[in-house]
Parts: sequence; structure tokens; C-alpha cells
Amino acid sequence: MEIVLLRHGETEWSRAGRHTGRTDVPLTARGEQEARALAPMVAARSFSLILVSPARRARRTAELAGISSYEVDPDLWEWDYGGYEGITTAEIRRSRPGWYVWRDGIVPGDQAHPGETVEHVGERADKVITRIRQTEGDALVVAHGHLLRVLAARWLGLPAAHGRHLRLDTGTCSLLGHEHGEPVVLRWNAPV
Repeated sequence: MEIVLLRHGETEWSRAGRHTGRTDVPLTARGEQEARALAPMVAARSFSLILVSPARRARRTAELAGISSYEVDPDLWEWDYGGYEGITTAEIRRSRPGWYVWRDGIVPGDQAHPGETVEHVGERADKVITRIRQTEGDALVVAHGHLLRVLAARWLGLPAAHGRHLRLDTGTCSLLGHEHGEPVVLRWNAPV
């Protein structure tokens, strides 16, 4: 079994480095091109399970990549950044010098963005991994940068915060699998 991970294409907020958790921003023209570029790789494989984040940017990426049938999984929403939603790291560091989301977390936000810890993101990723392990055959997941980084860390049996070591750009493909029965990363952050 292998798991193909697709990070959605570029959005205005991802290009600007703004923390984009639950705000549902659309793909840019470049993001749509990135999504279309994923189509040959998707067409070359068959999947027993295809899971996509509820966010419009992820669903649009899936559709442009040629995925016509998929299941929306709410556990694939991006990290809820709470009070840091829509704000860049540079802006946050003006009041919190040296701040790093993976180490320092977020502050609570409004009702639409209450926020969550990296451990909570890890719990959601664990639910997705459990579903995938119950499937025979390969799986495809279309979601977000930080969520997919956490998912990969949890696949490897590492704490969720170890996702910090796995940079993930928009419109890229990554591959998780096994070597000698042990979970491994087969490919990471690969442009198409």
C-alpha cells in the first residue's frame, strides 16, 4: 500500500505566507496550473480510497488533477490557526519575537477560528491514517501543507510536531509507503 499526498495549488494567502487554516480562499491562476500538472501522475495510478479536505482550494485541486470521484473528509482541514488566521509569521513575530508555530502554537481566535494545538492536528491525522490502513490498495489524499506534514510525521510514528522537518510546497506530490514492513517516506515535496 502507498499513500499519495497532494498539497493543493497556490492561493493568494499561501503566496503571501499568511496562515490559512479554515478561511476558504480560492486557487490563483498559478495554483490552477499546479493542480492541472498533477493530472498525469494521478491518471497513471489507481486508488482504492481518495480523501479530500472540505476546503474549496483542495477540492478544486482534486478536480483539476482529474479526480472526479472522492470523499470529503473533515479531518483533512488545515491546522486551525485561531487568532493567527490570515497573519504572516513576520507579523506575529513583531509582538512575539522568535515565534514558531510548531514550537509555540497559536492563540485562540474568534468563533470561526477557535484554534487547535499541533497535537490535536495529529489526532485528526491519526484518524485519516487509520481509515487508510483499513483499505486494501493505494490511497490518495488532497489537503494542506501543515496537515500533510503532520500526517507524514504520524505515519512514521513520530510526534505531530516533527512535521516541522518536512517542508511542503504548493502543488506538489509526496509518497508514503513501506520498506521491509516499516512506514517510510518514499518521495517528498516533489514538483510535477
